[in-house]
Amino acid sequence: MIPINHQISIPEDEVHLKFVRASGPGGQNVNKVATAVQLRFDVRHTTSLPQEVRQRLVSLAGKRINTRGVLVIEAQRFRTQERNREDAFERLVRLIRKAAERPKRRIKTKPSRAVKRRTLEEKRRRGATKRMRGKPAIE
Repeated sequence: MIPINHQISIPEDEVHLKFVRASGPGGQNVNKVATAVQLRFDVRHTTSLPQEVRQRLVSLAGKRINTRGVLVIEAQRFRTQERNREDAFERLVRLIRKAAERPKRRIKTKPSRAVKRRTLEEKRRRGATKRMRGKPAIE
């Protein structure tokens, strides 16, 4: 089980790892060893996440979710397979934790009467300043 928070955890069999050759650091090793990790997690068909968390996860993941609803995280920052594997799991956990947080409801506010008055006063002052810059009236 992969613990996300005190309520949510994901069974490890729902996460699939594939090791591929990485671009980037590694020297000659990069051409021979598959150190990059592709982590795949089927968001659409998982039973370990509540429906609302799944919906937020899909919107948060953006391009990382394919048309079948599978989240793909690619990790190739490090030179070793193990570090990239840990990095991929950390990124998955971080993304799901963020999706598990309920967004705060926005409370609409109105500007106070004093703020409206100050705004109008400032506009009048600014207008007067600009009028003074114009050509003088010919009488």
